[in-house]
Amino acid sequence: MEAIDDKIKAIINHFNLNNFAFSKRIGVTGTTIDSIVNGRPQSDGSRKKTKPGYDVLSSIIEEFDINPDYLFGKSDVMLKSEVAINPTYSGMPQVIAVNQTGNENVIYVPVKARAGYLNGYGDPEYIETLPSFNMPHLTNGTYRCFEVKGNSMVRTFFDGDLVFGKYVEDLRDIKDGRVYVIVSKNDGIVLKRVINRIAERDKLILKSDNKDGNYPTYTINTEEVVEVWYVTMYASKQMPEPVDIYDRLHELESKVVDLEGVIQRKGLN
Repeated sequence: MEAIDDKIKAIINHFNLNNFAFSKRIGVTGTTIDSIVNGRPQSDGSRKKTKPGYDVLSSIIEEFDINPDYLFGKSDVMLKSEVAINPTYSGMPQVIAVNQTGNENVIYVPVKARAGYLNGYGDPEYIETLPSFNMPHLTNGTYRCFEVKGNSMVRTFFDGDLVFGKYVEDLRDIKDGRVYVIVSKNDGIVLKRVINRIAERDKLILKSDNKDGNYPTYTINTEEVVEVWYVTMYASKQMPEPVDIYDRLHELESKVVDLEGVIQRKGLN
């Protein structure tokens, strides 16, 4: 990573200035800039560079419309005006998987791949490392399969279940009370029941089905949302207890008949 003095030197060269002219533009002495980019002479013949202070950096950013992330090594884009405006939400997934027949595959995101997915959801090479498969009846949209982690949705979904989500193209289409997989910058991948409050507050309300008190309801700003997947199907390892509905109906009918008999006997008496 380039040192900050090299970044400042690149800015000076970009605007075809010398150190003195640059210093005047930001309101400091030429000596100050020389000590930053070239260094002060030392007794042993070496030069020791001075680190720029907050005021100097702020002046450079403001005067030359510099992207702060460029100065601090987080971006290669020097000017704010050249920084791409990233949409808060895209109408289609960054990456999809297609099989040999041209149909979309369902990409599977297991728990162990969650961290990588968050860092590389827009990276085709990373997405290609994830398992994918075709589901003939999941058509008319783009789908992802996520492995459920934790117990926040117990009563509906359990740890290790698989949920299949259809990509939501417009956040305004999110329906109150439905279950979605939300991929966000701050919270990662979560499975929640969602209340849509975008029109009123530009927020989504995320609720858990587990009511034991450890999973409070919270809100998320739409600008944090990266992907939303509407859960349309799931596969569970939790097999429900068998319920013989016919036995229950027979039992209920028997009780009704017994009750009718009691009433008739009381009527005769």
